Amino acid sequence: MEEKLYPMKFDPIFLDKIWGGQKIRNILGKDYGELPNCGETWELSGVGGKVSVVANGPLKGKPLDELVATFKEALVGREVYAQYGDEFPLLIKFIDAAQDLSIQVHPDDELAEARHNGKGKTEMWYILDADDGASLIAGFNQPMDRQKYLDFFNSGRLEEVLNRESVEAGDVFYLPAGRIHTIGKGIMIAEIQQTSDITYRIYDFDRRDAMGNLRELHTEQALDALDFDFYEEYKTRYAEKTDHRNPVVQERYFTTNKLILKNPMTLYSDGEKLRILIVVKGEGRIQWSEGEFPVGLGDVFLVPAALDEVTLVPGTSLEVLEVLP
Repeated sequence: MEEKLYPMKFDPIFLDKIWGGQKIRNILGKDYGELPNCGETWELSGVGGKVSVVANGPLKGKPLDELVATFKEALVGREVYAQYGDEFPLLIKFIDAAQDLSIQVHPDDELAEARHNGKGKTEMWYILDADDGASLIAGFNQPMDRQKYLDFFNSGRLEEVLNRESVEAGDVFYLPAGRIHTIGKGIMIAEIQQTSDITYRIYDFDRRDAMGNLRELHTEQALDALDFDFYEEYKTRYAEKTDHRNPVVQERYFTTNKLILKNPMTLYSDGEKLRILIVVKGEGRIQWSEGEFPVGLGDVFLVPAALDEVTLVPGTSLEVLEVLP
């Protein structure tokens, strides 16, 4: 069974959104057909109703949930399977915000389990592209508590107490469940998150949908989910050494490293965890004992835990996010 496994790409799942744009096509080169825009492309998903399907190799056409159930530890790794069983642990997306997303928050595991019989949503954003002057919101800009938050919210002045940051390509924001946030217009990101699709919308700029209706808000649900703690810094700082594994985020639900390659780099597996590779710049090849294929901007690969090693070979240059659950 293990000999069948290889680095796998999956067919993107394209979602048009009220705030979506054209960068998924124009920059990442992904064709979303007749959709008016593409706000999100789900690149690797085990979420019910939006399960990814293999796009390459002998397992082409197989859904991710079937792969996990069939290959178990060989696919996701011993440690990951022991913790998550047949549930795939992470969701990988690209998001293109032509307009501001709603101001929102996600519940943690405990609250999501109690309310939705699901998982919470801790995530991180890697900025792929940002228009001049683009900004996003992550956290509060001053000490906060529930009553102070409600005072600003009820008076229509919520944005005054939110931390807004200008961004550029390469910036990273880690967003634990409970942190208030939004992606601002003109920004495209790679998002790494828990397998969850639970969002509480706090404020939507009085925007109306195609039918002229205001979108639903989740004011009360969000109150119990919010982390009111204030932090001095919300942007994640990390080193960018060439031909090194640069740690970016090392937290409970995932570890993300950035590989900036001018020379080939071999990635070894001890069989404990799968590896997800997200190409964020440049092009090159991925090689393993049975073959190789080209990789480029916007490609996402699942490298099974049972593969002892894979090698990334850059063209002129190659930048990759390496993600482990």
